[in-house]
Amino acid sequence: MHADTQNFPDQAAIPRRRAAMAVLAASDAAAIDARLDALAPPAFTLLREPEQGLVMLRGRIGGDGAAFNVGEATVSRAAVRLASGEVGFGYTLGRDRTKARLIALCDALLQSADYAAAVEAEVIAPLRTEIDAARAEQAAQTAATKVDFYTLVRGEG
Repeated sequence: MHADTQNFPDQAAIPRRRAAMAVLAASDAAAIDARLDALAPPAFTLLREPEQGLVMLRGRIGGDGAAFNVGEATVSRAAVRLASGEVGFGYTLGRDRTKARLIALCDALLQSADYAAAVEAEVIAPLRTEIDAARAEQAAQTAATKVDFYTLVRGEG
């Protein structure tokens, strides 16, 4: 039996897509939308209308214990297809359908030879810089509240 390899993603592109999805999921929908509008993305069709659902969160005590159900979280998802055939998927925590659609569009554009470099340079990289700056600022604010306790050993007898 012969497998059609055209339907499988390029294995080298998976880490790049994963990193881009992490940035997009941590970004604000308005920021993604503004950066995408500047690119003038091509027409696309919705394969899966943005929808909301629940996922079960699983955890482990100490990282190595038996898995247990922690609870549920709301997620939004969408799928789009560009006119050139690339299919993108978007998932995000919460009930932001617009953000799920924008993430799916970015995913499809990242797979397009015509748009991949532009999306990486004009959307993903600036958002990554913003996220890194916000995290560094929060780390600095947290570090400013750090209290160092030390014990002075007395010479009592």
